[in-house]
Parts: sequence; structure tokens; C-alpha cells
Amino acid sequence: MKSPTELAEAFRAQGLKVTPQRQLLFALLEDNTSHPTADGLYARASAQMPGISLRTVYTTLTDLVDMGELQAVAPRSASIVFHGTCATCAATD
Repeated sequence: MKSPTELAEAFRAQGLKVTPQRQLLFALLEDNTSHPTADGLYARASAQMPGISLRTVYTTLTDLVDMGELQAVAPRSASIVFHGTCATCAATD
């Protein structure tokens, strides 16, 4: 996964706004190997930024998937998890 700074630059290059909420999500995703769900990220983010919305989390994750920075994985019996695109993550699949 790219650093929060690199993700912010990638968002700007796509014409997307880089808000404090998105910057927080970028930071939470950095070096995260737990394959988080949107709800899990929302819980962590809202603990640090109570005003963040679940919609912002989903929109940001969808944008990252569209940009090729994350993969959305839908296990049969669980919530969609988001998998970073990194060499070490690919080796564990």
C-alpha cells in the first residue's frame, strides 16, 4: 500500500478532494495487513474523528479500488474486506 502522502497525490491526480477524513483513512490503511472491512475502518476512524461518516469510508475505499490501490474481496459468508496491493500481502494469499 502506498503511503498516505502518495495516496493523497494519487487522489489529487484523479481530480478527487483530499479531505481530513480521507487522510485519516489513508493513515489507517498504511501497513494494515488485517484485511479490514469498511465497518471496521469506520469504527477505528470514528474513534479518532467522531464526525466521519460511513458513506465517506465506503466512497474512499471504492475510489481506492477503482484506482487499483485496493482489492475488494467478498468471502462467501462475511463482509467485503479490502486488501492492499503490496508484495507482502500477495505472498500471504
